Amino acid sequence: MKPYIHNIKFYETDKMSITHHSNYIRWMEEARIDYLMKAGCDYRFLEEEDISSPVVSVNGKFLKATSFGEDIEIYVTVKKFNGVKLEVKYEMKRGDETVFKGESCHCFVKGKKMKVVNLKKEMPNYYKRLVEFSGRQTD
Repeated sequence: MKPYIHNIKFYETDKMSITHHSNYIRWMEEARIDYLMKAGCDYRFLEEEDISSPVVSVNGKFLKATSFGEDIEIYVTVKKFNGVKLEVKYEMKRGDETVFKGESCHCFVKGKKMKVVNLKKEMPNYYKRLVEFSGRQTD
């Protein structure tokens, strides 16, 4: 699958002219949403069913500094998915050089009370598409 490409904006850099660390989390989200769209699992489908996917945990390792104007390729891989929890891995590259590696974990909840739901039961077609696209399923 083609990576998501993010061009670093000037406002994403700090006083030292390197990308501020907080932006990598935003890029992870951009790439994850792009990945879901490519899988035929547009996040809007979830929202139409009053389902959201909050972040449970996030972590990352900064390997090389990046700067304004650079294109960063973000490779997204589903690590685990069981309908209740989605674990995603990210590798960000500048050319052949890996600049960042990260992971995020998400659950699926419904409504204002944020009741945890299982997409395998709640949205079986969405679940099936994501499993088929990612090749990852855990029970």
